[in-house]
Amino acid sequence: MRKLWYMGLEPYKARYTLQLQDWSEAVFQRRGIDYAIVPGETLSNDQAIVTGQVLDAHGRTYFGMSQLMNLVKLMKAGEVTGEDVVFFEDMFQPGLESLPYIMQQCDPAMNPKIAVRCLAQTIDPDDFVHVWGMQKWMGLYEKMVDSFADMILASNEEMVMHMRVAGWENPNIYNISGLAFGKQEVRGRIAGELRPFGERTMRVGFAARWDQEKQPDFFMDLIEAWHADSSLPKVEFCLYSGSKLKSNNDSYMARTRKLQQEGKLVVHEDLEKNQYYELLNDTRVLFNCALQDWVSNTVSEGDTLGSNVLYPAYRSFPETFSNDPERLYIPWSMQDAMNKLKILLNKPHRDQGKISDWTDGTIDRCVDIMEGKGQQWLRNSVDYRKHTNESKY
Repeated sequence: MRKLWYMGLEPYKARYTLQLQDWSEAVFQRRGIDYAIVPGETLSNDQAIVTGQVLDAHGRTYFGMSQLMNLVKLMKAGEVTGEDVVFFEDMFQPGLESLPYIMQQCDPAMNPKIAVRCLAQTIDPDDFVHVWGMQKWMGLYEKMVDSFADMILASNEEMVMHMRVAGWENPNIYNISGLAFGKQEVRGRIAGELRPFGERTMRVGFAARWDQEKQPDFFMDLIEAWHADSSLPKVEFCLYSGSKLKSNNDSYMARTRKLQQEGKLVVHEDLEKNQYYELLNDTRVLFNCALQDWVSNTVSEGDTLGSNVLYPAYRSFPETFSNDPERLYIPWSMQDAMNKLKILLNKPHRDQGKISDWTDGTIDRCVDIMEGKGQQWLRNSVDYRKHTNESKY
């Protein structure tokens, strides 16, 4: 790889995209990679998700198309060559069809390799594209990308399987086994030492979006069940949100406000990253009940900052947790979740820190693949299930 052209995501205060480019650049620089950030133009400076739920619908498309315009300009000028890799942080990139249109009419020696990271897409039955009815046209878009991308990067084995059963035929699908993460950058936002576990507030946090695919109702069911059992210790249940709290299901909001009024749930909203991290530094357990996270940056953040993490044994999480039965509960089993939560509130788990150590290497695995040194992560055989029982660390 002569040069890496980085096609990042626009920064949002409420999302990890605020830190994503910094995490990536730190790895590129450490490895001595010649790289360039392909800039995009932001539609506004508020760093807020106004329309939609994952990235802002107008902002994402505007930024992505302006990025592609800049990339095409570089290609036209001959600055991008066939020895280069163009790395897209998201498979959905408005204007991406420009690349095969151009490259199939140009000298092959000038055509870079195209690597795209898949974050979910229609292969995930719980992704937001299904909430908004986008699957019919988005599935066709995915097949287009599948037909010409040189590398498709999945975040875990389960995602690879979903791709294959959806009919994706690309011979170069890789499992990078994690989401991009920068452990030292996150740790560096906390001044001094991490708060000792025994000195932390008896607090359980929830940091996923408050949308239906994250199952807020299950978390609220757990809160009510906990408060109804007088034998259990007193716990402060909290919701952490990087924006004003909103949901794609109005019933969640009504129930949330009711629990707030009853003093059973504390809502921290519109948090800056450092504020959120300070709360994690005083949290004993970070709880998750998502149907769809595909690893989740929240688990890396909580694990980095000394919180125990309790997630469902579902889809990507067994791989993320290295099949740990103490920090994975039976999906939808309230009894199992509560039993494991009681234990994790008492002391730090013996493997605390290992999850974030592993995800801290995700960007390196991506670079290895783009440099042609990541064949152990290639998943192009029909025996794609053989890796699911492996412990990655």
